Amino acid sequence: MNRTLAVIALAAIPLAGLCADSSAARKDRFASKLNTFNSIVKELETQYVDTLNAGQIMDRTIDALLYQIDPYTEYYPDGDQDELMSISLGQYAGIGSVISKRGKDVIINEPQDGSPAKRAGLRPGDIILKINGEEITPDMPVDQVSKRLRGQAGTDITIDVRRPYAADSLLSFSFVRENIKVNPMPYSGIDSDGIGYIGLTTFNESSARRVREAVSEMLKDPSLKGIVIDLRGNGGGLLEGAVQIASNFVPKGTEIVRTKGRAKNDVKTYKTTTRPLDTSIPLAILTDGSTASASEILAGSMQDLDRAVIVGERTFGKGLVQTPRQLPYGDLLKITTGRYYIPSGRLIQALDYSHRNDDGSPVRTPDSLTHEFATKAGRIVRDGGGISPDIKVEGEKTNRLLYNILADMWAFDFANKKYAQHPQAPDTLVTDAVFEEFKNFIDPARFKYDRQCESAMKYLKEAAEIEGYMTDSVAAQFEVLSGMLKHDLNHDLDLNRRQIVDILDAELASRYYNEAERVARMLPGDKEYLQAKSVLLDPEAYKKLLSK
Repeated sequence: MNRTLAVIALAAIPLAGLCADSSAARKDRFASKLNTFNSIVKELETQYVDTLNAGQIMDRTIDALLYQIDPYTEYYPDGDQDELMSISLGQYAGIGSVISKRGKDVIINEPQDGSPAKRAGLRPGDIILKINGEEITPDMPVDQVSKRLRGQAGTDITIDVRRPYAADSLLSFSFVRENIKVNPMPYSGIDSDGIGYIGLTTFNESSARRVREAVSEMLKDPSLKGIVIDLRGNGGGLLEGAVQIASNFVPKGTEIVRTKGRAKNDVKTYKTTTRPLDTSIPLAILTDGSTASASEILAGSMQDLDRAVIVGERTFGKGLVQTPRQLPYGDLLKITTGRYYIPSGRLIQALDYSHRNDDGSPVRTPDSLTHEFATKAGRIVRDGGGISPDIKVEGEKTNRLLYNILADMWAFDFANKKYAQHPQAPDTLVTDAVFEEFKNFIDPARFKYDRQCESAMKYLKEAAEIEGYMTDSVAAQFEVLSGMLKHDLNHDLDLNRRQIVDILDAELASRYYNEAERVARMLPGDKEYLQAKSVLLDPEAYKKLLSK
């Protein structure tokens, strides 16, 4: 049996239910299933009517196996580990731009500030046609396009694109790939009221250093009254980064997190190892539903130690630890090896992947079954579902109209058109005239969204007919009500003007300003930041929140 099919045999053995067996029974079951599957693979290899694509079968089989376990245990073949390395090291070699699939096209989403793609002149919305002369076909997956864009630093690359809203729409860009460093901290600074802000987007090898440098600089300013650390949208990264950042604010030797593996003695405790910069400066941490993993360790440990006020929304709830394991032939497996517990002793994992609902989805721990724990000061906190904020700030409510403006990229396209027509930043990005222009930009024939009133009316009519209430007079009243509730796109856009202006402002700002400038522009109107700021500027309120 060749090596590829042997790996398939090992990967495809169903593991569900094995953990329920006794150790001896489990080994016997495993061995018998392995022998059976080896036999099946051998028969397929020698007797199947067509030649099998062994590599493709292997990838699909391994993916199917790992899918049954959890979404964090992942297989990385040799030569396909750039993504993992970029997360941990914070760098990769390539052009420095996010790309995505849009229909049959692959487009540039946003070149990174200072990247070769940005310097070369690539823009959001550019449709990639060729890479080094190779045509990008409609059926080519976006990850395959990404592989072609990446490459060894110093190598040449030519990208042919079609640019919407440009007179010269077919463009070619030739430049050199570079080592791209992922910036974990796009912006930091102190506002006019003495509140410092640190925006952290990921936990890579440079995150802790960048935060320590920022905090050190802030502490030199006598006007500093408190610091806000923004972890919204931060999906995590290196666990050690969270411990190192926490060490800036708590005494040396403070336990931040403890991981427990499968074996009883497989326990590792992470404590701060450096002297803190300041143990008393008021802190607030911003969180949302995308704050996960290492971000939750930082936020949760600061909450458990009563060292920071958590502001925003409940976090994602990822309490699982992954470890990379080297496989034969240069392959690598990132495998879940343990759970982590923050200082109060609580596990914040929200989903139980070892137990599944009838539809195959993992079981979520209901709030009624969570357990109480206590912070250092005796405040009650709970496990089983992320970090609940000390001050809850509800996220902006959305509807189908706003969702479709984003999902169907109407605001994205409009910003591209405006930038193509007016490459110089205006004093105000979204004026009354610009809003009207956006309304006219939307094609009613192509703009589809669920109209809740119409859906409810249809349901009510059906119910009236089924239950025998649909008389002529009732039908006439339905017609009158339908006319009164008839949707008008222009009216709906006006009704949602405030949220649409925010969407347009963010999209246009990404065309005219760098990331640091965009964050600085956003903060004065950011309700979570303003809520955190108000608490930090009120010593009594801050102290009360962190007391029992």
